[in-house]
Amino acid sequence: MATAAQDIGGFIRTQRMAAKVSLRQLAERAGVSNPYLSQIERGLRKPSADVLAQIAKGLRVSAEVLYVRAGILEERPASPVRDALLVDTSISERQKQMLLEIYDSFRNENAAQLAIDAAEASAGETGAAAMTAAEASAAQLLPETTSAPGQTPTAD
Repeated sequence: MATAAQDIGGFIRTQRMAAKVSLRQLAERAGVSNPYLSQIERGLRKPSADVLAQIAKGLRVSAEVLYVRAGILEERPASPVRDALLVDTSISERQKQMLLEIYDSFRNENAAQLAIDAAEASAGETGAAAMTAAEASAAQLLPETTSAPGQTPTAD
């Protein structure tokens, strides 16, 4: 637990410094006390999901990024669409989450349809191969026949 707290604290500190925001400014923006934020950054305290969301808002980063770093959420595969949504400052966290859920549902739906199509194609190929084998077996079992036009086929 101390490692996770230190990891998220160090990450928050790095993000704060990159944004050129003082500890006091971030504490004020996030609605937490200055000493509490300092303890989080030093890895002495592990913030709750609510506090992480407030800090994310103060840093203008996605709460999802902080949740992943804190071990609350599992990291998702990288995606240019996801990355663009997460860094967009013109939409709220709630809007980002809604768009990401819609995006993920479309991706899952398409992946499921591809799996169905592949299974059907595989079954179709297997069926065609089985039919060809059955036809070959039937041809071997039937006697050869010859017929002239207008005559009934007869066995040789």
